[in-house]
Amino acid sequence: MVDPSPPISLANEKAALRKAYRKARADHAASLPQGLRALVLNRPPAPIAAMVPEGATLGLYHPTGAEAPATGWARWFAENGRQIALPWFAARDAAMEFRSWNNPWDEELLVPGPWRALQPKDSDSPVIPDAIVVPLLAFTAAGHRLGQGGGHYDRWLAAHPHVPAIGLAWDCQIAEDLPFEAHDRPLAAVVTPTRIYEGQL
Repeated sequence: MVDPSPPISLANEKAALRKAYRKARADHAASLPQGLRALVLNRPPAPIAAMVPEGATLGLYHPTGAEAPATGWARWFAENGRQIALPWFAARDAAMEFRSWNNPWDEELLVPGPWRALQPKDSDSPVIPDAIVVPLLAFTAAGHRLGQGGGHYDRWLAAHPHVPAIGLAWDCQIAEDLPFEAHDRPLAAVVTPTRIYEGQL
Protein backbone atom coordinates (compact mmCIF):
# COMPACT_ATOMS: atom_id res chain seq x y z
CA MET A 1 0.00 0.00 0.00
CA VAL A 2 1.30 3.43 -0.95
CA ASP A 3 1.48 6.02 1.81
CA PRO A 4 -0.86 8.83 0.64
CA SER A 5 0.79 11.47 2.81
CA PRO A 6 3.11 13.81 0.90
CA PRO A 7 6.82 13.73 1.78
CA ILE A 8 8.03 16.36 4.22
CA SER A 9 10.24 18.88 2.44
CA LEU A 10 13.74 19.51 3.74
CA ALA A 11 12.83 23.14 4.46
CA ASN A 12 9.80 22.08 6.53
CA GLU A 13 11.87 19.47 8.37
CA LYS A 14 14.50 22.04 9.27
CA ALA A 15 11.85 24.55 10.36
CA ALA A 16 10.29 21.99 12.70
CA LEU A 17 13.70 21.07 14.12
CA ARG A 18 14.57 24.73 14.66
CA LYS A 19 11.35 25.32 16.57
CA ALA A 20 11.89 22.28 18.80
CA TYR A 21 15.56 22.94 19.56
CA ARG A 22 15.03 26.67 20.05
CA LYS A 23 12.49 25.83 22.76
CA ALA A 24 14.73 23.18 24.33
CA ARG A 25 17.63 25.62 24.43
CA ALA A 26 15.52 28.40 25.93
CA ASP A 27 14.02 26.10 28.57
CA HIS A 28 17.46 24.80 29.55
CA ALA A 29 19.03 28.25 29.81
CA ALA A 30 16.06 29.53 31.83
CA SER A 31 16.50 26.69 34.32
CA LEU A 32 20.07 27.74 35.17
CA PRO A 33 20.73 30.29 37.92
CA GLN A 34 22.22 33.47 36.46
CA GLY A 35 25.41 33.02 38.49
CA LEU A 36 25.93 29.53 37.08
CA ARG A 37 25.33 30.70 33.52
CA ALA A 38 28.15 33.21 34.01
CA LEU A 39 30.55 30.45 35.08
CA VAL A 40 29.94 27.73 32.49
CA LEU A 41 32.05 27.76 29.34
CA ASN A 42 34.32 30.30 31.01
CA ARG A 43 37.49 29.10 29.29
CA PRO A 44 38.20 26.84 26.31
CA PRO A 45 39.38 23.27 26.83
CA ALA A 46 43.07 22.71 26.02
CA PRO A 47 42.46 20.90 22.66
CA ILE A 48 40.36 23.86 21.47
CA ALA A 49 42.88 26.45 22.67
CA ALA A 50 45.54 24.56 20.71
CA MET A 51 43.51 25.07 17.52
CA VAL A 52 43.97 28.84 17.88
CA PRO A 53 47.71 29.53 18.34
CA GLU A 54 49.03 32.68 19.97
CA GLY A 55 48.92 35.62 17.59
CA ALA A 56 45.91 34.24 15.72
CA THR A 57 42.59 36.02 15.31
CA LEU A 58 39.51 34.24 16.64
CA GLY A 59 36.02 35.14 15.51
CA LEU A 60 33.34 34.60 18.14
CA TYR A 61 29.73 35.66 18.50
CA HIS A 62 28.19 37.92 21.11
CA PRO A 63 25.44 35.73 22.64
CA THR A 64 21.80 36.72 22.47
CA GLY A 65 18.90 35.10 24.28
CA ALA A 66 19.59 31.50 25.28
CA GLU A 67 22.73 31.00 23.17
CA ALA A 68 25.65 29.34 24.95
CA PRO A 69 27.83 32.16 26.37
CA ALA A 70 30.95 32.96 24.37
CA THR A 71 32.23 36.03 26.23
CA GLY A 72 34.26 33.96 28.71
CA TRP A 73 36.17 32.47 25.80
CA ALA A 74 36.65 35.91 24.27
CA ARG A 75 38.28 37.17 27.46
CA TRP A 76 40.43 34.06 27.95
CA PHE A 77 41.75 34.15 24.39
CA ALA A 78 42.39 37.90 24.60
CA GLU A 79 44.35 37.40 27.84
CA ASN A 80 46.38 34.70 26.12
CA GLY A 81 47.63 36.50 23.06
CA ARG A 82 44.80 36.16 20.53
CA GLN A 83 42.93 38.92 18.72
CA ILE A 84 39.14 38.78 19.08
CA ALA A 85 36.65 39.60 16.34
CA LEU A 86 32.85 39.59 16.17
CA PRO A 87 30.41 39.29 13.27
CA TRP A 88 29.49 42.62 11.71
CA PHE A 89 26.63 43.47 9.37
CA ALA A 90 26.17 46.71 7.48
CA ALA A 91 22.46 45.87 7.04
CA ARG A 92 20.15 42.86 7.21
CA ASP A 93 20.68 42.09 3.53
CA ALA A 94 24.46 42.51 3.71
CA ALA A 95 27.02 39.71 3.89
CA MET A 96 28.48 38.89 7.30
CA GLU A 97 31.96 40.23 7.98
CA PHE A 98 34.15 40.17 11.08
CA ARG A 99 35.54 43.23 12.83
CA SER A 100 37.93 43.56 15.74
CA TRP A 101 36.70 43.69 19.33
CA ASN A 102 39.77 45.16 20.94
CA ASN A 103 38.61 44.90 24.55
CA PRO A 104 36.20 42.02 25.34
CA TRP A 105 35.79 43.33 28.89
CA ASP A 106 34.11 46.50 27.61
CA GLU A 107 30.75 45.94 25.92
CA GLU A 108 30.30 49.70 25.59
CA LEU A 109 32.64 49.44 22.61
CA LEU A 110 29.87 47.52 20.83
CA VAL A 111 26.63 48.69 19.22
CA PRO A 112 23.38 46.85 18.35
CA GLY A 113 23.53 45.36 14.87
CA PRO A 114 20.66 44.88 12.41
CA TRP A 115 20.06 41.35 13.82
CA ARG A 116 19.91 42.67 17.44
CA ALA A 117 23.24 41.12 18.46
CA LEU A 118 25.93 43.50 19.67
CA GLN A 119 28.65 44.09 17.11
CA PRO A 120 31.74 46.29 16.64
CA LYS A 121 31.32 49.83 15.41
CA ASP A 122 31.60 50.75 11.73
CA SER A 123 35.01 52.29 12.42
CA ASP A 124 36.53 49.08 13.84
CA SER A 125 38.97 47.19 11.64
CA PRO A 126 37.69 44.43 9.34
CA VAL A 127 39.56 41.13 9.79
CA ILE A 128 39.46 37.56 8.51
CA PRO A 129 39.71 35.24 11.52
CA ASP A 130 42.00 32.20 11.55
CA ALA A 131 39.23 30.22 13.29
CA ILE A 132 35.66 30.98 14.29
CA VAL A 133 33.30 29.92 17.08
CA VAL A 134 29.73 29.61 15.87
CA PRO A 135 26.34 29.58 17.62
CA LEU A 136 23.84 26.84 16.78
CA LEU A 137 20.42 25.43 17.55
CA ALA A 138 21.39 21.75 17.31
CA PHE A 139 24.41 19.61 16.46
CA THR A 140 25.41 15.98 16.02
CA ALA A 141 28.42 14.17 17.47
CA ALA A 142 29.87 14.14 13.95
CA GLY A 143 29.85 17.94 13.81
CA HIS A 144 26.76 18.61 11.72
CA ARG A 145 25.11 21.90 12.68
CA LEU A 146 21.62 23.35 12.53
CA GLY A 147 21.76 27.14 12.57
CA GLN A 148 19.10 29.83 12.76
CA GLY A 149 18.33 29.54 9.05
CA GLY A 150 19.79 32.79 7.76
CA GLY A 151 22.79 31.09 6.15
CA HIS A 152 25.24 33.83 7.20
CA TYR A 153 27.84 31.45 8.65
CA ASP A 154 27.36 28.93 5.82
CA ARG A 155 28.11 31.58 3.21
CA TRP A 156 31.07 32.97 5.16
CA LEU A 157 32.58 29.51 5.63
CA ALA A 158 32.06 28.67 1.96
CA ALA A 159 34.06 31.79 1.08
CA HIS A 160 36.79 30.86 3.60
CA PRO A 161 37.11 27.07 3.26
CA HIS A 162 40.35 26.77 5.24
CA VAL A 163 39.01 28.45 8.39
CA PRO A 164 37.93 25.86 11.01
CA ALA A 165 34.60 26.39 12.77
CA ILE A 166 33.98 25.33 16.37
CA GLY A 167 30.48 25.01 17.82
CA LEU A 168 29.52 26.15 21.30
CA ALA A 169 26.33 24.70 22.77
CA TRP A 170 24.38 23.44 25.76
CA ASP A 171 24.28 19.67 26.22
CA CYS A 172 20.55 19.59 25.46
CA GLN A 173 21.24 20.70 21.89
CA ILE A 174 22.73 17.42 20.68
CA ALA A 175 20.72 15.53 18.05
CA GLU A 176 21.11 11.95 16.91
CA ASP A 177 20.77 13.05 13.29
CA LEU A 178 20.22 16.28 11.35
CA PRO A 179 19.50 17.07 7.68
CA PHE A 180 22.85 17.59 5.95
CA GLU A 181 23.26 19.03 2.48
CA ALA A 182 26.24 18.99 0.13
CA HIS A 183 27.13 22.63 0.85
CA ASP A 184 27.04 22.18 4.64
CA ARG A 185 30.45 22.10 6.31
CA PRO A 186 30.96 19.93 9.39
CA LEU A 187 32.28 21.68 12.47
CA ALA A 188 35.82 20.91 13.58
CA ALA A 189 34.49 20.34 17.10
CA VAL A 190 31.57 21.18 19.37
CA VAL A 191 32.07 22.13 23.01
CA THR A 192 29.38 21.87 25.68
CA PRO A 193 29.66 22.44 29.44
CA THR A 194 30.41 18.73 29.94
CA ARG A 195 32.42 17.49 26.96
CA ILE A 196 34.08 18.01 23.58
CA TYR A 197 32.65 16.39 20.47
CA GLU A 198 35.47 16.03 17.96
CA GLY A 199 33.66 16.41 14.64
CA GLN A 200 36.30 17.01 12.01
CA LEU A 201 39.10 17.92 14.45
